[in-house]
Amino acid sequence: MTELVIRALDQSDAHLFDALPDPLGARQAHELTRHRPDWKRVALRDGEVVARGAWWGGPDDTAPLNINWFDVAEGEEEAGVELLRTAPWRVELEMNLPAGWREDPALRAAAETRFTAVRKAGYELLVERLLYRWTPEHGLPERPGRLEFRPEPDDAVFFDLLRRIHSVTLDAHALKAVEEGGLDRAAQEELDFFHWCPSPREWWQIAYTPQGEAVGIHIPAHNPSGPCIGFIGVVPEQRGRGYAYDLLAECTHCLVGQGAEFVSGATDRGNFPMARNFARAGCPVVRERLNYRPTRTG
Repeated sequence: MTELVIRALDQSDAHLFDALPDPLGARQAHELTRHRPDWKRVALRDGEVVARGAWWGGPDDTAPLNINWFDVAEGEEEAGVELLRTAPWRVELEMNLPAGWREDPALRAAAETRFTAVRKAGYELLVERLLYRWTPEHGLPERPGRLEFRPEPDDAVFFDLLRRIHSVTLDAHALKAVEEGGLDRAAQEELDFFHWCPSPREWWQIAYTPQGEAVGIHIPAHNPSGPCIGFIGVVPEQRGRGYAYDLLAECTHCLVGQGAEFVSGATDRGNFPMARNFARAGCPVVRERLNYRPTRTG
């Protein structure tokens, strides 16, 4: 087998990134995503692209936050391993797949090729997630009208509620943050993300019962790819009453009221209550995502 060449790209040769077939539909999934040419890398054999990766971050970030596009040609797992191992960044990797990919033998085979390369490069699976997309033809979810929603200018109030929400959680990223740095770290990571989003701070809201008891928070947001459900969380003592749906419905209404023509959302595959809420709100699963975290420098 001929020697492998790993190359970072720039504006002049960014077209090389599109030379590899796209059986898993990543191009469609990232049609609204802006990737910097210099954060793209390809592996070439005999001048042909056999693996590629796109690292991604926000427009003001000085380093990538994750890898959200990774492809390997059939039989070229080792090229994908080398592409990842030699990259200057070790960040979380997202594998975006079509909904129901496990039921299609061709899609499953293509996915397994990528999984093999990712594992060999020193990444481990953190969580599988379901990606949702609300559009107007599904109709706005009905507001139950049980809660009152108020803005809150003090970040400390949100921080306290986030600590309470993450004290009992099914979210894998929150559990990872708690394991690494406790509830303060988990709450601060959420606040940092909310502030990172290019949407107004004034959109953040706290939900209360008519008696004035705090129920939880919802964050209507825009990420660089468009409007999204930034966060839905109910404090432990208020759970079991279906309030997460109330927050999701309100969050969707808020975004549509700000002109959103679609609303993206996501939840961990194992978070069955939240998955039911998305389904009830008229949000179909449009993609699936596997999140991997680096475990060694490889």
